[in-house]
Amino acid sequence: MRSSVSNYFEIAKKMRKVWRFRKIIVNLQLENKDLGIMVEINDRKLPVGIQSFEKIRKEGYLYVDKTDIIWQLANRNKTYNYLSRPRRFGKSVLIDTLEAYFMGKKELFEGLKIMQLETEWVKRTVIRLDMSRAGAEPETLRSYLDNTFDRLEKEYGITPKPTAKLADRFNAIIVGAYEQTRQQVAILIDEYDSPLQHSWKTPYHEACTAVYREVFAILKADDKYEKFVFITGITKFTQLSLFSVLNNLSNISFEPEYAAICGITKEEVLRDFKPEINKLAEYEDWTFNEAVAKLTAYYDGYHFSRRNMVDVFNPFSLINALADSDLKNYWASSGATSLLPKFVDDMEIRLKDFDHSALLGTIIETSDVTGGGSELFLYQSGYLTIKGYINGTYLLGIPNFEVRQALNEIVLPTLAMRKNNDLQSTQAFLNVHLSLGNLPEAMKCLKALIADVPYSNKKLASMDMEERYRLIMSTIFYAIGCRVEVEKMIATGRIDMVVENTNFIYVLELKLSNNGGVDAATEQMKAKQYAEPFKADKRKVIALAIELDDMGKGLVDWKEV
Repeated sequence: MRSSVSNYFEIAKKMRKVWRFRKIIVNLQLENKDLGIMVEINDRKLPVGIQSFEKIRKEGYLYVDKTDIIWQLANRNKTYNYLSRPRRFGKSVLIDTLEAYFMGKKELFEGLKIMQLETEWVKRTVIRLDMSRAGAEPETLRSYLDNTFDRLEKEYGITPKPTAKLADRFNAIIVGAYEQTRQQVAILIDEYDSPLQHSWKTPYHEACTAVYREVFAILKADDKYEKFVFITGITKFTQLSLFSVLNNLSNISFEPEYAAICGITKEEVLRDFKPEINKLAEYEDWTFNEAVAKLTAYYDGYHFSRRNMVDVFNPFSLINALADSDLKNYWASSGATSLLPKFVDDMEIRLKDFDHSALLGTIIETSDVTGGGSELFLYQSGYLTIKGYINGTYLLGIPNFEVRQALNEIVLPTLAMRKNNDLQSTQAFLNVHLSLGNLPEAMKCLKALIADVPYSNKKLASMDMEERYRLIMSTIFYAIGCRVEVEKMIATGRIDMVVENTNFIYVLELKLSNNGGVDAATEQMKAKQYAEPFKADKRKVIALAIELDDMGKGLVDWKEV
């Protein structure tokens, strides 16, 4: 496998030299206008990792204007509101923007859509809780609330009784703020479910739940002092927390007018990010439209309302990709995958089924995550999204390439029955060899990764042997960043697998040894001309006949057709 590694390092050196040359040219163009060639300079600031609306506005970061939708939400005459969106989808920026609005910070909104809608700019007290900082144990939860309430008590000159419970202190803060300002308060609770998620299936969950019931019951009791209560989260614990207390909570998560309140739409991408897209296109030698198509495939595809199926990009991934001028998997690095084992069993076997799954509307819109099944958790946390709606049933699927790759990276070690660090080097070399079209070395890597997994993994026992191989191989290819289609239908028949990367399209026909092996696979590919439909593509098409051991011992032989 490593015999030709030095060759690839030489190629990499040459590529670096080319890139350095390009950078020199760009620098010369910038330094010397007499060259007669100008380059677009983009010094705009993208808000990578910034959740403060005030910082974004004051320090000149790019802001995608959602303030018309935010104004509509804040003035809809419904006191208690809840929004569910996946991790890293802009919920905290939304909370921060609402805080600035209710505090009457008009200067931060100059030039934005809200200026055409708001005329009064009433300054209100805002009580804000960020439950992601509260830990996953009752002690840390109480400590966070105690410290937050202490700060607010000092701000409003409230001296709590030594024996006062958290609920009583919360009540005194709400009432005290109202009495001092004579204005109803706004209460914003971000990531309300974080302690409940992380304590789920631990001894601390019920105790954390008890704290929620105690403290947040006050929200309903103090409704006359409250102008607006807004709660965000990922998952719904309907019977265990805020939802049991606030039975009149309005869930806006599926409402069409708020489908794009978080995230970035295609229209907004094309309107607000043209310089960054052009820069990415230049780096990768793509056209502008090709760059948009790549960004769309990687980070778009979310839908949050059956009545408004506008495509929504993951804002965290999109902005990072444009800031880096690079298409990478930002989903996995965000920590979004850490809770999967708590809510989803046998993920490695069930992944292909999740991509074409369905949930009744009553389940997806109202059910508790602890009893709604794996699909509900996967939807709420952003691994699945709405693909369609038929007569009371939501059709779900994986939203984009980034999420698909992240999921396959997660399940591969379990599927392959190896530790992740035992796979990483072989995966990396498989990616290198496939990218360069080095078939002998690529097949060595693939053989090493498959080994005797189909035979040894007892979870696969219900599948026939060829199906086991397809599952394992597709997971491997997805995990290294390839596009994969399993059992792709064309006019002449069904191709076992099509694997694509930047430079090549690999058309694979798989045959077990007891079903004719590599010779039968070769004959079938020739007879049905499996490679023909792909030859219009500018990438090179490689047809591969692959023989697999019928007892599950792995890759036996291969042949380029």
